[in-house]
Amino acid sequence: MGMMSEFKDFAMRGNVVDMAVGIVIGGAFGKIVSSFVADVLMPPIGLAMGGMDFSNLAVTLAEAKDGADAVLLKYGVFVQTLVDFIIIAFAIFMVVKAMNSMKAPEPEEEPAGPSAEDLLTEIRDSLRK
Repeated sequence: MGMMSEFKDFAMRGNVVDMAVGIVIGGAFGKIVSSFVADVLMPPIGLAMGGMDFSNLAVTLAEAKDGADAVLLKYGVFVQTLVDFIIIAFAIFMVVKAMNSMKAPEPEEEPAGPSAEDLLTEIRDSLRK
């Protein structure tokens, strides 16, 4: 079997295709959540905190000199990214929780029979009588 044939067999398995679709949808979902946080959620929070724009919050580590840009520690962007992560993590949690509730309950395991040691003890006891 040639390498291209093996690759085709690998790529066309249901798991790989499902994973690829999940990654693409996840990337698009991440962009939607990022836009929601940056454009919808953070402006009212910033307004409630006195007109603060989180994306511009930064600490200047080095001033701009001789045409070089200033070195900034942009913690406001980090705060927005952290909110993005929390929303995405919660959404994924809710999806997994919903999928688990739709799954058929696993059958309960039947209790195991007596162990070999128990059987031997029972046989030994019955022979002694």
